[in-house]
Amino acid sequence: MGAVPREKFVPKELRNSAYDDRPLPIGYGQTISQPFIVAFMTEQLQPKKNQRVLEIGTGSGYQAAVLSDLVAEVYTIEIVRPLAQRAEAVLRELGYKNVQVKAGDGYKGWPEHAPFDAIIVTAAPDHVPQPLVEQLIEGGRMVIPVGESGSQKLYLLEKQAGQVKQTAVIPVRFVPLTRER
Repeated sequence: MGAVPREKFVPKELRNSAYDDRPLPIGYGQTISQPFIVAFMTEQLQPKKNQRVLEIGTGSGYQAAVLSDLVAEVYTIEIVRPLAQRAEAVLRELGYKNVQVKAGDGYKGWPEHAPFDAIIVTAAPDHVPQPLVEQLIEGGRMVIPVGESGSQKLYLLEKQAGQVKQTAVIPVRFVPLTRER
């Protein structure tokens, strides 16, 4: 994480607060997660250099940048088109070549590039989206916050022998996962 310039992923007026351990607003009712939770979720994912990772909820692009140094490819989806465009521009400007950004509904995943070795979700649905489970490779891991605002938990899902083991890890608070209508 020390190699990723977090200040480039927050609005200019908040750059002095970029390294505070708290979420910061990035516009459109969305936030960049606090550094602790980015590190914690990344650690839970157990990324490896040869892996392909899907991120749901690009936001500012910061989590994708952190992952890009740890894995082979990052595919990231953001439903708010202006955020996706801004994140893609920042990632390109900073030289992250192994990150692909898509504006779209993350609930559906990115089937054209599936399966993924790992999936990280940075907005909270009220349940684990089945399309994401289907796009997770056998032996893969998914880290996802689930629940209504005020009662969310971060879950680790591990897919083994066609079964999904789900473990509640810590209580969290994320913006809701929005879907296309």
